[in-house]
Amino acid sequence: MKLPPEQNHNRSVLSEKARPKHWEQINQNAAGIDLGGGEHWVCVPPDKVEKNVRKFGCFTPDLIAMADWLIECGVTTVAMEATGVYWIPVFQILEAKGLEVRLVNAHHVKTVPGRKTDVNDCQWLQQLHTYGLLSGSFRPEDEVCVLRSYIRQRDSLIKSASTHVQRMQKALIQMNLHLHKVISDITGHTGMAIIRAIVAGEHDPQVLADLKDPRIKSSTNEIAKALTGDYRLEHLFVLKQELTLYEVYQKEIAIIDQQIEKCLADFEPKTLDELPATKKKRRKKSTANHPDFDLRKYLYRMAGVDFTLIDGLDALTVQTILSEVGLDRERFPTVKHFSSWLGLSPGQKITGGKVKSSQTRQVVNRAANAFRMAAFSLTQSRSALGAFYRRLRSRLGAPKAITATAHKLARMFYRMWTHAGEYIDPGMDYYEQQYQDLILKNLQKKANALGLELVPKSGDTPNTNFSQTLAT
Repeated sequence: MKLPPEQNHNRSVLSEKARPKHWEQINQNAAGIDLGGGEHWVCVPPDKVEKNVRKFGCFTPDLIAMADWLIECGVTTVAMEATGVYWIPVFQILEAKGLEVRLVNAHHVKTVPGRKTDVNDCQWLQQLHTYGLLSGSFRPEDEVCVLRSYIRQRDSLIKSASTHVQRMQKALIQMNLHLHKVISDITGHTGMAIIRAIVAGEHDPQVLADLKDPRIKSSTNEIAKALTGDYRLEHLFVLKQELTLYEVYQKEIAIIDQQIEKCLADFEPKTLDELPATKKKRRKKSTANHPDFDLRKYLYRMAGVDFTLIDGLDALTVQTILSEVGLDRERFPTVKHFSSWLGLSPGQKITGGKVKSSQTRQVVNRAANAFRMAAFSLTQSRSALGAFYRRLRSRLGAPKAITATAHKLARMFYRMWTHAGEYIDPGMDYYEQQYQDLILKNLQKKANALGLELVPKSGDTPNTNFSQTLAT
């Protein structure tokens, strides 16, 4: 006789007899939920109710009924897998009901012994959570999650707009119009003026070239030569459509910027002080995709620290990082916890006393990507961090140098975050001198071990151009 799924319990979970006696039940009121697109399976402790496994639908009334049933069974903490985006409404409803919800990485609990079914999955989650064997994924506070949703949507709009920019450029090249070779950005003031004129019906190269901004380095004749092409009707039609779609996305980005500014203004300020002046050289012109409002001021009020003092971190980068890590620094006890969660700290895989690999973990983390982009922006920086990156790049290559520099930036970020201090760049020359002193110190140790001494050449400073001589 085949039992129904709700009663077919102990095929994949440990029975009471097989369970070790020394296992301590950490969470005695724990439940496990196996999420799905159409139904959710929930398991509560067997001693709470006779039928401890139930199925619920995915509609909101079903989720409310699920939360009420869990509370009725005396459940205080729930574990569920992070499956796509199906977990979000379940998480929010259960959390609103006062339950502690632990979101578990599905990769960590996918190995279920026995036959694989939804019923067995929820039972396995409940059992593991009962014995405290599940660690929840990081999720910032709710108000930060709201800001994070807006910022992620803004990033999606920017990526979609960039697709239409590429298609505009493709249509121009198909007409043999090499506008991108005479101006640096076709979406700038000059580029958009010329493209709008082309779509409006103006095809005279000289007239189009006269639309250039005085700051453009290319001459009018060079621009006119680049805009002499084959204005075919089908390519003009594509250019018109892509321009329209690009402008639509720009309007939507402006709207979501207003929503982000409103959201930032609602945060409780950590400081009421005015944003301190900085000697750091800043661009006169805002970077691409930068919002119109003073983002740096809002971030300073929200965090109480001006993270943009660190070289490589601009306001947009800091906004992305804070929206991912939240504002509660206590969630990361030490800087090692912080860098490990970002996946920027070196790995440590040891087998048989031998280090098999020290590569960083492969994680998908937007904050870590922001730190990497900040590290890459230091390529031409005349700062100590820029010198640090270039030295590592010459020795290890660009990928490893970017990760190492991102790790250094993350540690600086954490120290400013926890100590509410300020970062002062010591300068590239200071870093190079410190590096030379370190080399000299190591050479001195090697010379002493070999019975030699380091003697400066005549006429040179003691820190440079050393030669080895035998000790007298």
